[in-house]
Amino acid sequence: MARDGRLKFLRRGKLSGGLADCDGQRIASAMEELRHRGKATLHDRLHRVRTAFGLAVQAGLAAGLAYLVAHRLLKNPQPVFAPISAVGTLAASLGQRFRRTVELIVGVAVGVLVGDALIYFVGTGAWQLALVVTSAILLSIFAGASVAIVIQAAATGVLIVTLSPSTENLEFPRFIDALLGGGIALLVTAVLLPLNPLRVINRAARPALDLLAGQLDACADAVRSRDRDAAQQALFRLRENKEELAALSEAIEGAKETSTLSPARWHRRSELTHYAEAADPIDRAMRNSGTLIRRAVTMIEDSEPAPEPMPDAIGHLAESVRLLRQEFAAGQEPQEARERSLRAVSEAGRAYAEGVGFSGSVVIAQVRTTASDLLVASGIEQEEANRLVRQAFGDDRQGEPAARNPAAHPPTAPPVG
Repeated sequence: MARDGRLKFLRRGKLSGGLADCDGQRIASAMEELRHRGKATLHDRLHRVRTAFGLAVQAGLAAGLAYLVAHRLLKNPQPVFAPISAVGTLAASLGQRFRRTVELIVGVAVGVLVGDALIYFVGTGAWQLALVVTSAILLSIFAGASVAIVIQAAATGVLIVTLSPSTENLEFPRFIDALLGGGIALLVTAVLLPLNPLRVINRAARPALDLLAGQLDACADAVRSRDRDAAQQALFRLRENKEELAALSEAIEGAKETSTLSPARWHRRSELTHYAEAADPIDRAMRNSGTLIRRAVTMIEDSEPAPEPMPDAIGHLAESVRLLRQEFAAGQEPQEARERSLRAVSEAGRAYAEGVGFSGSVVIAQVRTTASDLLVASGIEQEEANRLVRQAFGDDRQGEPAARNPAAHPPTAPPVG
């Protein structure tokens, strides 16, 4: 009995020791993940600061100039709205500053009209302020105004009600302030301190392209190791691409606006064409890559064969995306990116020849489609890109017409998500 008791004690000791080791490993893993997230967060924050630095300097300069001009030249004792409208114009989405300036002025006009009229009839106070804001919003919505105009009308009504009791005759100067502030903001962005449009686009493109390349790499590794969870995680991360794509689209529109308004940036117009034409194919590459990864998950779940060239093909796609970003940023012809895309297609052809299942054939098809998207993003016409893809894949080598080859005519990829 004593011997049995000692054995049970030892077993419990080993068990508790094993549990302690497991808990220690989990804690260490959690701490490592927290450190990794902390570094990533710090890196992201620094990247955001670098990206927004030029805009912050522009906003500061525009606000200072707007205040100075309104106060000194227009003799406005409280030029509140001139710097506000200048900053509001610059804070608008890139590529929308002309429209934003018009919206600011219209919003101010509505706010001044409603505020002035109601103050004349009902005076000032808390319930009068509530009435002015409500009336300004409803009138703006009735007129079919945008959200920006509605918000500006309400904000101007607040200024009218709260500042009018202490300062007289501010209504007309405030309207002039709106025009002045918006105009100075456009002057700063176009003439005094125009941002480099290519630099703006490069910074905006980096998160989107890095996301795509990173998840393609993760998918390639998952296919090699038959790790279904890793492939699923890559799919989840790629689905969260709306913010990156929206930032890229806005940056492209802002760069077009800058190159149109700023004489100092007119020589950049031809270089911006590459990015402007690449936006849609990059979006399609994101969607097709999502389909690729989703079918890779199914392929692993169904234990379908995954020939060695298959993950190599996916990895080459990831490298092609990185090369595309690097060559665009350097202002170079993206020749290396094109070559790597075609190499991905060639490896996909080898994998298809070795034999794949149903989901594997879809993965191969999406490699082809994504490679074609990247070729178009690099500046090649769609028909020529398709021809190069067929040639690199080696449809003739398969010994069957392209029409019968399921990877030769890939299905249209649904949106990721």
